[in-house]
Order: sequence, then structure tokens, then C-alpha cells
Amino acid sequence: MASTLGAVFLSRRQAPALTFLSQTRRTDQSSLFSFLPPVPPRSSRFPLGSWRWKLSAAPKDVFPVIKKRKLGRVACFMHEEEEASSISGSFEFMESKQIEDLGKAKLDQTSAKNKDWTSKIRKVADRIFTLHGDPWMVPWTADTIVQVMLLWIASFWLVGSWIIPFLAHAAGFSKESFTHRGQALYSLLTDIAEGLAGIAILHRCLARFHPLPSGWFRFSLKGNWHFDVGLGCLLFPLVNLLSQINISLVPILPAPPVGISSVEQSIVARDPVAMALYAVVVSVCAPIWEEIVFRGFLLPSLTRYMPLGWAIIVSAFVFALAHFNVQRLLPLVFLGVVMGVVFTRSRNLLASMLLHSLWNGFVFLDLMK
Repeated sequence: MASTLGAVFLSRRQAPALTFLSQTRRTDQSSLFSFLPPVPPRSSRFPLGSWRWKLSAAPKDVFPVIKKRKLGRVACFMHEEEEASSISGSFEFMESKQIEDLGKAKLDQTSAKNKDWTSKIRKVADRIFTLHGDPWMVPWTADTIVQVMLLWIASFWLVGSWIIPFLAHAAGFSKESFTHRGQALYSLLTDIAEGLAGIAILHRCLARFHPLPSGWFRFSLKGNWHFDVGLGCLLFPLVNLLSQINISLVPILPAPPVGISSVEQSIVARDPVAMALYAVVVSVCAPIWEEIVFRGFLLPSLTRYMPLGWAIIVSAFVFALAHFNVQRLLPLVFLGVVMGVVFTRSRNLLASMLLHSLWNGFVFLDLMK
């Protein structure tokens, strides 16, 4: 009945399939398993091997299908679990990898910035400490360098503290009895004597190396060294700031009262002649003597044993120590570096002398306020 109703309502193409299904339903289930032996009672004892042999004798087109379906379902399920675990693991791996990539990118950015800054600083340092022209040929050794510097310092102390006062006393003059102009003239003559003694010692120590190689003790009005001097003048406020920092770091040592100096007395008295003489001492004489020794001789001589940058720094440090003032050590070192850079860029002593003179004039004008 069901097959006839299905044949009425279904199409001709679906009718044969329905007929086949109805026929398979009517088939006896025992026909499907007719190959199996009858189930023995519990009391009977058949060997297990014979039962397995009879099962193995069954057709292969029945059980393998079932086994394949079951195994296929299990295999698909396991495959899904493996895919899920692999997907989750891959997501975790991708997330950790992304985090590592972000961290590496940040580190690369910071390292790139640091490299940029260091490269910029190196470029600036290379441009500043680059020696224009051929390097100096230094024919003398370290023994000559130490000899010249020690004799130069000793001559300044000996001439200024002993020889000039002794000659003045022998001539019947006393420094305390001088007027403001007399004291200013006395300071000018003392400074000139000290400078000439230092130049004489330098000439005597280097006499055996004459004629000197080219480039030594060069004075010239030509070139673009005026621009370097102008840039050095822009650093004067920084030198003044370092002076204040140095004074705050090094306390004033207790010293016996010496009263007001002759320079300060002339400034207080507002004597124009005395102030002009002191200005010549500070802004003309001192820069000439000191630049000839420290930038003209010491700095080029050190390039035989060290790079140019270190030669500038060492000569600046010696220049600061030669003033015998701990409270002015930092500004004098910095000022010596600036003057050394100006000198090495121009290879001209006039450049460092002018910058030195302008700084001393700046200090002298500050004292006059």
C-alpha cells in the first residue's frame, strides 16, 4: 500500500528507488546473516579459534563497511581534534610571534635612533676635530715636550716672584709705594718679562731642530678663521656657567687676608690710564705668551703620541692647571678645548690668540661692573 501511494505522488525517476527500498525492507534479516552459524547454547563448549575462523570466513563486503564507517567516524573526530589543537596552537604561536616581532621592532627603532644620534655626534666630532691640511711633523720626543713645559712654568714663577721684585728693590722702588698707574705699569713690565723669558726658553730648547717643518707657529691674516672665532665667542656664557658650577663644587679654601688687589684698586679708583694698562696685560700679553706655548707648541707636539682630539683635551687640561686655580679648572679646560679646536681648524695662532683676548676682555669688563 505504501509503495503504491509513493508511486502515485512521486515521479517516475524516484519510483524505482522506492521499490528497491521496499523490497530490501521485506527481505528477511536472516538472509543477510545466513552465512553465520547458529548460536550455540551456553552449556556447549566450542573452541574460540573455530568461532573466529567461521567469522573470518564471512564475506568481506559486510563487516568491512561497518568497520570502515566506525573507523572513519573516529578518524574524522580525531582529525577534527588535531585540527582544533593545531589551530589553537598556531594562533598562540602567531600571537607570541607577533608580540616578539613588536618587541623586536621597538628595539630596532630605539637602536636605530641611538645609532642616528651616535652617528650624528660622531659626524659633528669628526668635523670639529678634523685637522685641516697635513698633520704636523714633530721632530722632537716627549723629553723635549716635558722639558719645555717645566722650564716655561718655572721661568714664569721665577721671573714674576723673584727676579723683578729683586731688581725693583735694588733700584730703590717698592711696589706698595706706587700709585695706581705705577702698579699697572709694574704689572705690564713683569708680564712682558715673563713672556720673553718663556719664548727664550722655547727657542733655546728647539734650536737643535731648526729649521722647523712647515706649519709650526703660523701667523696669518688670511683665511676664514674669523668665523670660527665668532662661533667660539658664542660659547662664552657657557664658560661663565661652568665657572659658577666649579665654584659651587669646590668651596673657597681658607686663606690669609691679602686685601684688595692692585687691579681692583684701579677699577675702584676709575683711573683710565691704569685700567688701560691692565687691559693690555690681560687682553694682549697673556694671550700671546700662553697661546704660543699651549696651542703653538704643546698641542701639535702631542699629536705624535695621540689622536688630535685627545691632544686638544690634554693641552687644555695642562693649560688649566698652569693657572694654579682649582676653582677655575672646569671653565679653563672648556675654554682650552674651544681655543684648541679653533686653532686646529685654522692652523693659525692669530685665531686662538684673538679668541683668548676676547675672553679675557670679557672677564675684565665684568670686573668693572
